[in-house]
Amino acid sequence: MAEFENEQKKIKTVKATNVTFQSGHVTRNKRGQVMGKRGGFRGCTVWFTGLSGAGKTTVSFALEEYLVSRGIPAYGLDGDNMRHGLNKNLGFSDEDREENIRRVAEVAKLFADSGVVSLCSFVSPFAKDRALARELHETSGLLFFEVFMDTPLEVCEQRDVKGLYKKARAGLIKGFTGIDGRYEKPDNPTIVIKTANSEISDCVQQVVEVLQEHGIVPYCFDQEPGIVPYSTLDQVRELMMPENEVTGMLARAQQMPHIDINKLDLQWLQVLTEGWATPLSGFMSEKEYLQSQHFGALMDDGIVNQSIPIVLPVTTEDKERVAGCEELCLRYEGRPVGIIKRPEFYPHNKEERCARQFGTSTKNHPYIKMIYESGDWLCGGPTLGLERIRWNDGLDQYRLTPVELRAKFRQMGADAVFAFQLRNPVHNGHALLMQNTRERLIKEGHKKPVLLLHPLGGWTKDDDVPLDTRMAQHHAVLEEGILDPASTVLAIFPSPMMYAGPTEVQWHAKARMATGANFYIVGRDPAGMPNPDTGKDLYDPTHGRRVLSMAPGLSQLEIVPFQVAAYDKTVSKMALFDPARKDDFLFISGTKMRALARAGDNPPDGFMGKKAWQVLCSYYQSLKK
Repeated sequence: MAEFENEQKKIKTVKATNVTFQSGHVTRNKRGQVMGKRGGFRGCTVWFTGLSGAGKTTVSFALEEYLVSRGIPAYGLDGDNMRHGLNKNLGFSDEDREENIRRVAEVAKLFADSGVVSLCSFVSPFAKDRALARELHETSGLLFFEVFMDTPLEVCEQRDVKGLYKKARAGLIKGFTGIDGRYEKPDNPTIVIKTANSEISDCVQQVVEVLQEHGIVPYCFDQEPGIVPYSTLDQVRELMMPENEVTGMLARAQQMPHIDINKLDLQWLQVLTEGWATPLSGFMSEKEYLQSQHFGALMDDGIVNQSIPIVLPVTTEDKERVAGCEELCLRYEGRPVGIIKRPEFYPHNKEERCARQFGTSTKNHPYIKMIYESGDWLCGGPTLGLERIRWNDGLDQYRLTPVELRAKFRQMGADAVFAFQLRNPVHNGHALLMQNTRERLIKEGHKKPVLLLHPLGGWTKDDDVPLDTRMAQHHAVLEEGILDPASTVLAIFPSPMMYAGPTEVQWHAKARMATGANFYIVGRDPAGMPNPDTGKDLYDPTHGRRVLSMAPGLSQLEIVPFQVAAYDKTVSKMALFDPARKDDFLFISGTKMRALARAGDNPPDGFMGKKAWQVLCSYYQSLKK
């Protein structure tokens, strides 16, 4: 009995010190959403080996995020993490290192056998231990890829994120690999990655290419090897005429058959040409329109969410006038702004479109009213913009394209981007949700999460706060420090608003994927409005969030659900609502807020920043004049 108790005590003893738990970027819920979505067995192990600080964990976690976002289950096994649990009774003697790798290899084999891509990040300094790990897999018929992170010792010491090299040089850690502990470089690794002067994305791509060669990562449908499919939104499909061809095309456009488009059409042209609707190549063909209406997705390049149709209505007169043309010029206020090649015309079944998109066909709905007033035909085909669309309203500098936003996020060093869609002023309850999301991402291991504060800038109904006022209010929120200006990008999303509830919410989320956003905050009753005939809500306020978590083609995006915030009278600020003390909370509705602003009265302190509130007051009081 005493012998058994001593053995148990030995197992529970923590020998490993100077280890830091490493948090991955993929949550358990996120991984569960996509398990097996690609079909087929893809289980294997990718073993990252190299000195401490070589980049093993960084690249492994980035690869995990890449794979999971594409529907391929993966899990990162990190050296320090394993020593917090399964291997916490092992130290760093040669014998303990050997046992550490043996245990990990067995775990990795089980993961791989379950169909998961197992990503192991271990110094694993001894060649015989790595050979054992490979043998365990190969004798079970499982693929094993050894990745040597070939980073010079001096670079690893410069990085020294955990401060271990400094301790080793000072003699505080004995037997530290690379200092007074040996590292046996692999003789024939599957991949050699030199991280000293490489971007993380480039390192990930090296591994992905090998996984593609072995059928773990599909080249994707009919794509050629090396071509990234638009279905992953790794690329943005901008639809702009090359600059060197614009002058010649403008001259030709003067002689082309043309149709005049309105401001709403021009906004949708901007959405297309800037790449927000990737992979669409232009206004929808009938095939794409039917896919969008019936499946909520485009099906020809993988499954890409496209819940709302992006179409160009034309009149019967215009259709007959331009029939048979190979190229069609789109004019706005007399100037050529776009070209549709090989235009296709098909019936605009307005009632069916509205019933499917909005769940109602009442003509008192403001966007539905515009649909019924538009042409009886739809025109689609490959579309190119002849100019970057500018509105000359003093806000064009905020209309950043997806490509420009991606560059901005890279410049800021963002390792996560969380987007917040809004068409209303920001109060401190919204800000609380954004602040909490940022804190959560940092706790999950992200170093530089960036907020994309992204107000909708296209058409909105008459009683919504206009864009220029909203932008001024958002600026005031940043100036007052309610949101952190250093980690926030304020930009305008050019899409018109349709008020189509959960159907439209999918579009709002999908479009932000083009910017590289990987988290999306969804609010209460997003894109909703009251039924204009009955006054009741058209859509269940909770359905937007629930639909997004199930929607096809959005697996790259993690949905951050809205938590109800209200004014907490006990602390005089906005806080997450606690039903257990509901009497302590005050809900300030939009109607109440507008009434206060019109009267020039102030809301309770802590509801909205003072400068931000003054912007709103000035707007509503101007309406009385």
